[in-house]
Amino acid sequence: MSDTRRRGRIPAVSDADIRRVARSLLVEQGPDAITLRAIARELGVTAPALYRYYESRDDLVAAVRTDVCGDLAKDLEAAIADLPDDAGIRFFAICRGFRHWALTHSREFTLVFASPVTAGITSAMQQFGEPVGRIFLGAAGRLLTEYQVVTPPLELIPPELRDDLIKFQMELLAVLADSGQNFPAEKLDLGVSYVMIQFWARLYGHVTLEVFGNYPIQISHPDVLFDSTLADIGRGIGLVPN
Repeated sequence: MSDTRRRGRIPAVSDADIRRVARSLLVEQGPDAITLRAIARELGVTAPALYRYYESRDDLVAAVRTDVCGDLAKDLEAAIADLPDDAGIRFFAICRGFRHWALTHSREFTLVFASPVTAGITSAMQQFGEPVGRIFLGAAGRLLTEYQVVTPPLELIPPELRDDLIKFQMELLAVLADSGQNFPAEKLDLGVSYVMIQFWARLYGHVTLEVFGNYPIQISHPDVLFDSTLADIGRGIGLVPN
């Protein structure tokens, strides 16, 4: 036992220490391993000593989510840093970067994108102001500005979805305005909102199936399947030639 413990002193810990250990537990064992008790044990303190920083496990998990999203955003920015200044090329590179990150950070992906949403904690992509959301939406905004996106006729969009899509429109416009983009608001109609939701569902669904090994068949060349899926989506909205 150390002299510090023999004298009854509580080892000094910081918020950075707590987050570092929490992240290590996440990477090594998965989201369920993030507990105040486990972190306290790693740091040589009692669990109550951590309450000066976090009132509950949910608060700590929310902080770890924020750290993970910040790191993912940096990876996505790096993925497009040296690419031509073309909205289409950069948008699809961000999609590929997201897949690559998910496959190489499966437990972080599970925490942020594949865990049940609890009170006070929302998915990263539901919080459009978060770094990851800003990158995707910023890239989508440029895409809509520089390309003529093909969208379905209004009558083909289910009426039951329109109120949700209108709310989504307003949130997107607010984020795009905050980002400083000179975005033509008239381009973000219901059809575009509908296409964006469907695009994210297909991208996220594909990546999730791959991360968790849930393809219905054995895929020998998953990179080819992913690229063909992106190309198919792009053709559907007029971004790549048939």
